[in-house]
Amino acid sequence: MRAAMHRDRQPQRQWSYASRLATHSTTTSVQRERWARANAAVALLLLLAALSLMAITLWTDVDLWLADRTFNAGAGIFPLRDAWITATFNHVILKRALTALALLILIAVSWDLCSPLPWSWLRRFQLRIVAFSALLVPTTISLLKQVSNSHCPWDLQRYGGSEPYIKLFELMPPGVSAGHCMPAGHASSALWMISLSVLFIPHRLLHASIVLMLLLVLGVGVGWLQQLRGAHFLTHTLWSAWIALFIVFLVTTCLDRWPRRQL
Repeated sequence: MRAAMHRDRQPQRQWSYASRLATHSTTTSVQRERWARANAAVALLLLLAALSLMAITLWTDVDLWLADRTFNAGAGIFPLRDAWITATFNHVILKRALTALALLILIAVSWDLCSPLPWSWLRRFQLRIVAFSALLVPTTISLLKQVSNSHCPWDLQRYGGSEPYIKLFELMPPGVSAGHCMPAGHASSALWMISLSVLFIPHRLLHASIVLMLLLVLGVGVGWLQQLRGAHFLTHTLWSAWIALFIVFLVTTCLDRWPRRQL
């Protein structure tokens, strides 16, 4: 009898982010509804973005059009291929700085797993999303590159190289090796940071959206500098951005619904 009364007095465990939101003292039903609507909207936008990107990749020549304008046909080179801003700052210095930031976050979250830090359950949930994203975004994009047939612009016959231009899903001509250039790997060193927008959820969704857009622009900008070098096409960078968005959304959803997970 006493044991039954004791169990009745114990608060029920809340296993997911959504269920914790449902009992959080500062969270209203309106905020919970906004959170659910935001998740549904993100899923729909990701689907529409993937379909749009597929159409651009398969049925337009925007990649060649843009690459033609960064290529000096008379000199037979991409003028910014070895420029300091593109080759040294963007490809070396910035990448190392962003990689160091990712490692610091991974170390902090790993430390918290072994010896819990004085974080709230919400901050712990948010930082785990960031840590998983910092690991999975570059890793996933790197693995996808290994099975990609696409060549980099500077390898193509059109731009002084030796390889033919092959669109997505087209069969490689006999004797032509895979290019392993799509999606854009370097952009992933910055694109994982879009996950930092979760630090503003659930109570400041507008701020989260603004931060997401700014960091997305940063990641695409890093990829754009590689495009100026002739290292990637536009769609290579855009697919990397989509993959990063999808991974962050997937990680958030999985952590939110992970059964019997105490944060």
